[in-house]
Amino acid sequence: MKNVLVLLILFSSFTIIGQDKGLNFGVKAGLNYGDNGKIEFTDLTNAGNNLLSENADDRVGYHIGVFLRGDITDNFYLKPELQYTQNNSSYSFNNRELDYDLKKLDLPILAGVYLLGPLHVFGGPSLQYIIDNNLEDVRLSDVKNEFTVGVQFGVGLQIKRLNIDLRYERGISENQAQSIDENTGQTIRVDSRPNQFILSLALDL
Repeated sequence: MKNVLVLLILFSSFTIIGQDKGLNFGVKAGLNYGDNGKIEFTDLTNAGNNLLSENADDRVGYHIGVFLRGDITDNFYLKPELQYTQNNSSYSFNNRELDYDLKKLDLPILAGVYLLGPLHVFGGPSLQYIIDNNLEDVRLSDVKNEFTVGVQFGVGLQIKRLNIDLRYERGISENQAQSIDENTGQTIRVDSRPNQFILSLALDL
Protein backbone atom coordinates (compact mmCIF):
# COMPACT_ATOMS: atom_id res chain seq x y z
CA MET A 1 0.00 0.00 0.00
CA LYS A 2 2.88 2.38 0.78
CA ASN A 3 4.25 1.85 -2.71
CA VAL A 4 0.86 2.70 -4.24
CA LEU A 5 0.84 5.93 -2.24
CA VAL A 6 4.35 6.73 -3.50
CA LEU A 7 3.16 6.39 -7.11
CA LEU A 8 0.09 8.53 -6.48
CA ILE A 9 2.09 11.22 -4.65
CA LEU A 10 4.65 11.36 -7.45
CA PHE A 11 1.99 11.75 -10.11
CA SER A 12 0.11 14.31 -7.99
CA SER A 13 3.32 16.31 -7.74
CA PHE A 14 3.63 16.30 -11.51
CA THR A 15 0.00 17.44 -11.72
CA ILE A 16 0.62 20.43 -9.43
CA ILE A 17 3.70 21.39 -11.43
CA GLY A 18 1.68 20.99 -14.61
CA GLN A 19 -0.93 23.44 -13.40
CA ASP A 20 1.78 26.01 -12.75
CA LYS A 21 3.67 25.43 -15.99
CA GLY A 22 0.67 24.96 -18.29
CA LEU A 23 1.35 21.35 -19.17
CA ASN A 24 -1.08 19.25 -21.18
CA PHE A 25 -3.19 16.68 -19.34
CA GLY A 26 -4.83 13.75 -21.11
CA VAL A 27 -6.13 10.19 -21.10
CA LYS A 28 -4.75 7.12 -22.83
CA ALA A 29 -5.52 3.46 -23.49
CA GLY A 30 -4.16 0.66 -25.61
CA LEU A 31 -2.97 -2.91 -26.03
CA ASN A 32 0.10 -4.79 -24.84
CA TYR A 33 1.63 -7.77 -26.64
CA GLY A 34 4.30 -9.83 -24.98
CA ASP A 35 5.03 -12.09 -22.04
CA ASN A 36 6.33 -12.21 -18.47
CA GLY A 37 9.34 -14.50 -18.82
CA LYS A 38 10.08 -18.14 -18.05
CA ILE A 39 8.38 -20.68 -15.82
CA GLU A 40 10.68 -23.10 -13.98
CA PHE A 41 9.98 -26.34 -12.12
CA THR A 42 12.64 -27.31 -9.58
CA ASP A 43 12.89 -30.63 -7.70
CA LEU A 44 13.89 -29.87 -4.09
CA THR A 45 14.64 -33.56 -3.45
CA ASN A 46 17.16 -33.67 -6.33
CA ALA A 47 19.70 -31.05 -5.25
CA GLY A 48 17.47 -28.29 -6.56
CA ASN A 49 17.94 -29.28 -10.21
CA ASN A 50 15.60 -27.78 -12.76
CA LEU A 51 13.23 -30.36 -14.21
CA LEU A 52 11.67 -28.02 -16.73
CA SER A 53 12.12 -24.46 -17.94
CA GLU A 54 9.77 -23.00 -20.54
CA ASN A 55 9.53 -19.59 -22.17
CA ALA A 56 6.14 -17.89 -22.13
CA ASP A 57 3.93 -17.61 -25.21
CA ASP A 58 3.03 -14.03 -26.09
CA ARG A 59 -0.50 -12.87 -25.39
CA VAL A 60 -2.48 -9.63 -25.68
CA GLY A 61 -3.18 -7.47 -22.61
CA TYR A 62 -4.39 -3.91 -22.14
CA HIS A 63 -3.78 -0.64 -20.26
CA ILE A 64 -5.70 2.53 -19.43
CA GLY A 65 -4.51 5.68 -17.70
CA VAL A 66 -3.70 9.40 -17.66
CA PHE A 67 -0.65 11.50 -18.50
CA LEU A 68 0.94 14.93 -18.33
CA ARG A 69 3.12 16.33 -21.11
CA GLY A 70 5.17 19.48 -20.94
CA ASP A 71 7.33 21.00 -23.67
CA ILE A 72 10.60 22.09 -22.07
CA THR A 73 11.80 23.51 -25.40
CA ASP A 74 10.42 23.48 -28.93
CA ASN A 75 11.98 20.04 -29.48
CA PHE A 76 12.10 18.44 -26.01
CA TYR A 77 9.35 17.34 -23.63
CA LEU A 78 8.76 15.43 -20.38
CA LYS A 79 5.79 13.10 -19.99
CA PRO A 80 4.93 11.21 -16.78
CA GLU A 81 2.07 8.72 -17.06
CA LEU A 82 -0.01 6.78 -14.54
CA GLN A 83 -1.85 3.71 -15.79
CA TYR A 84 -3.45 0.42 -14.84
CA THR A 85 -2.03 -2.49 -16.85
CA GLN A 86 -2.93 -6.15 -17.26
CA ASN A 87 -0.27 -8.38 -18.84
CA ASN A 88 -1.19 -11.84 -20.10
CA SER A 89 1.04 -14.74 -21.09
CA SER A 90 0.78 -18.53 -21.24
CA TYR A 91 3.00 -21.61 -20.90
CA SER A 92 2.66 -24.77 -22.99
CA PHE A 93 4.23 -28.05 -21.88
CA ASN A 94 3.28 -31.73 -21.52
CA ASN A 95 0.08 -31.18 -23.55
CA ARG A 96 -0.98 -28.60 -21.00
CA GLU A 97 -1.40 -24.83 -21.18
CA LEU A 98 -1.31 -22.48 -18.19
CA ASP A 99 -2.38 -18.84 -18.39
CA TYR A 100 -0.53 -16.28 -16.28
CA ASP A 101 -2.13 -12.89 -15.57
CA LEU A 102 -0.35 -9.94 -13.97
CA LYS A 103 -2.09 -6.72 -12.87
CA LYS A 104 -0.09 -3.62 -11.97
CA LEU A 105 0.10 0.16 -11.70
CA ASP A 106 2.72 1.79 -13.93
CA LEU A 107 4.35 5.21 -13.65
CA PRO A 108 6.55 5.74 -16.72
CA ILE A 109 8.60 8.96 -16.56
CA LEU A 110 9.47 9.66 -20.17
CA ALA A 111 11.62 12.21 -21.96
CA GLY A 112 11.03 12.80 -25.65
CA VAL A 113 12.41 14.64 -28.65
CA TYR A 114 10.42 15.93 -31.65
CA LEU A 115 12.33 14.89 -34.76
CA LEU A 116 10.29 16.05 -37.72
CA GLY A 117 6.82 17.57 -37.57
CA PRO A 118 4.57 15.28 -35.49
CA LEU A 119 7.18 12.51 -35.25
CA HIS A 120 8.85 12.05 -31.85
CA VAL A 121 10.95 9.48 -30.02
CA PHE A 122 11.02 8.93 -26.26
CA GLY A 123 12.30 6.76 -23.44
CA GLY A 124 12.73 6.53 -19.70
CA PRO A 125 12.24 4.47 -16.55
CA SER A 126 8.92 2.92 -15.58
CA LEU A 127 8.08 2.46 -11.89
CA GLN A 128 5.75 -0.50 -11.37
CA TYR A 129 3.61 -1.69 -8.49
CA ILE A 130 2.22 -5.23 -8.87
CA ILE A 131 -1.35 -5.50 -7.59
CA ASP A 132 -2.09 -9.17 -8.31
CA ASN A 133 -0.71 -12.20 -10.13
CA ASN A 134 -2.45 -15.43 -11.00
CA LEU A 135 -1.27 -18.69 -12.61
CA GLU A 136 -4.12 -20.92 -13.79
CA ASP A 137 -4.80 -23.92 -11.50
CA VAL A 138 -1.74 -23.08 -9.35
CA ARG A 139 -1.80 -21.22 -6.02
CA LEU A 140 1.08 -18.78 -6.33
CA SER A 141 2.55 -16.72 -3.55
CA ASP A 142 2.86 -12.98 -4.02
CA VAL A 143 5.72 -11.80 -6.20
CA LYS A 144 9.05 -11.30 -4.44
CA ASN A 145 9.00 -7.53 -4.97
CA GLU A 146 5.73 -5.64 -5.41
CA PHE A 147 7.59 -2.46 -6.39
CA THR A 148 9.92 -2.85 -9.41
CA VAL A 149 11.59 -0.79 -12.13
CA GLY A 150 11.54 -1.22 -15.88
CA VAL A 151 12.47 0.79 -18.96
CA GLN A 152 10.38 1.95 -21.93
CA PHE A 153 11.32 3.51 -25.27
CA GLY A 154 9.49 4.08 -28.52
CA VAL A 155 8.25 6.33 -31.29
CA GLY A 156 5.03 8.30 -31.70
CA LEU A 157 2.98 10.76 -33.74
CA GLN A 158 1.38 13.85 -32.17
CA ILE A 159 -1.38 15.19 -34.44
CA LYS A 160 -3.02 18.15 -32.73
CA ARG A 161 -4.72 16.68 -29.60
CA LEU A 162 -4.28 13.06 -30.69
CA ASN A 163 -1.18 10.96 -30.07
CA ILE A 164 -0.41 7.40 -31.10
CA ASP A 165 2.78 5.65 -30.06
CA LEU A 166 4.46 2.26 -30.15
CA ARG A 167 6.93 1.41 -27.41
CA TYR A 168 8.92 -1.51 -26.02
CA GLU A 169 9.02 -2.28 -22.30
CA ARG A 170 11.39 -4.51 -20.37
CA GLY A 171 11.46 -5.12 -16.63
CA ILE A 172 14.89 -4.55 -15.08
CA SER A 173 14.39 -5.69 -11.48
CA GLU A 174 14.47 -9.47 -11.08
CA ASN A 175 11.10 -10.56 -9.75
CA GLN A 176 9.50 -13.96 -9.31
CA ALA A 177 6.37 -15.54 -7.90
CA GLN A 178 6.58 -19.12 -6.69
CA SER A 179 4.65 -22.06 -5.29
CA ILE A 180 5.44 -25.53 -3.93
CA ASP A 181 3.46 -28.52 -5.21
CA GLU A 182 2.63 -30.50 -2.07
CA ASN A 183 2.17 -33.73 -4.06
CA THR A 184 5.45 -33.73 -6.01
CA GLY A 185 7.67 -31.47 -3.90
CA GLN A 186 8.43 -29.34 -6.94
CA THR A 187 8.93 -25.61 -6.68
CA ILE A 188 7.26 -23.59 -9.43
CA ARG A 189 8.78 -20.19 -10.21
CA VAL A 190 7.36 -17.65 -12.65
CA ASP A 191 9.38 -14.69 -13.94
CA SER A 192 7.13 -11.63 -13.53
CA ARG A 193 9.21 -9.10 -15.48
CA PRO A 194 7.33 -7.63 -18.47
CA ASN A 195 8.80 -8.10 -21.93
CA GLN A 196 6.37 -6.54 -24.36
CA PHE A 197 5.39 -4.10 -27.08
CA ILE A 198 2.77 -1.48 -26.20
CA LEU A 199 0.46 0.34 -28.63
CA SER A 200 -1.23 3.40 -27.11
CA LEU A 201 -3.76 5.98 -28.23
CA ALA A 202 -3.86 9.23 -26.19
CA LEU A 203 -5.97 12.37 -26.23
CA ASP A 204 -5.09 15.80 -24.81
CA LEU A 205 -7.98 17.19 -22.75
